[in-house]
Amino acid sequence: MKYYFEYDFPIGRLAIACDEAGITDVTLGVPDGVKMRTKLTDKCAAQLDEYFSGKRRSFDVKLSVRGTEFQKRVWNALLTVPYGETRSYKDIAIQVGNPNAARAVGMANNRNRIMIIIPCHRIIGADGSLVGYGGRLDIKERLLSLEQKYK
Repeated sequence: MKYYFEYDFPIGRLAIACDEAGITDVTLGVPDGVKMRTKLTDKCAAQLDEYFSGKRRSFDVKLSVRGTEFQKRVWNALLTVPYGETRSYKDIAIQVGNPNAARAVGMANNRNRIMIIIPCHRIIGADGSLVGYGGRLDIKERLLSLEQKYK
């Protein structure tokens, strides 16, 4: 069973969803599931509050990700990008062992359902431009600015 609850943050209302294994979604949209607040969604929301106030740089909520093996490798690589830093799609492609897969890395980023915690906002174009963020480029810019402020 999957449960979700919506919480308000400085970038807007985010839905946090979980199943029995961990957090499945942190998203601007409403995920599938039963709308019900849980200890895990509350814990995740509390950690996100700490992130937005500059007190948290990494998360320790258990995640329950679903995707292809390649997507999971990309998402794991994203978790290694330090707070306040960025990497290019090509950098991540190299890290996951396929230097020619920058476009596929972009597609995996687009399929990331756990925004902020799996920090796809830290991935930028090779020329340093803010491209390809499913959560809207203005939000990507705000998240990166927040991290620079508290770095």
